[in-house]
Amino acid sequence: MASSHFDSLLSEEPIAAFEKTLLPSTEHGADLRFHGVVRDREEGRVITGIRYTHYESMAQRELEKIGAELAAEWPEHRAMIFHRIGFVAIGEASLLIRVQTKHSAEAFLICQEYVKRIKATVPIWKEVVFAEG
Repeated sequence: MASSHFDSLLSEEPIAAFEKTLLPSTEHGADLRFHGVVRDREEGRVITGIRYTHYESMAQRELEKIGAELAAEWPEHRAMIFHRIGFVAIGEASLLIRVQTKHSAEAFLICQEYVKRIKATVPIWKEVVFAEG
């Protein structure tokens, strides 16, 4: 765990195993969970899933950096980021972002910012696995 407000994990384990990692607190009224789920098509073609690879130490450092930046911007939130690595089949979640704040509007803004920064800077790459090979 990087700090008391933020935690992140990169793993091949299904996201369901980590759903309850960050428990609700009495100081936070909003508990928002975003699941990024693998769709069944990419570029109009049927897929079976996505294979995620990463540069582990750099990816973890970048997630912690994002957590620290957002803690400076919104100091009273808590967050947990979980990103799957390896093959993720269609219909399964590859990303879980859980944000807790006092108010719901702020939770949505913070979650959007986590998604934006993760996609822009964390070295996690996806290889689409098409159904036809």
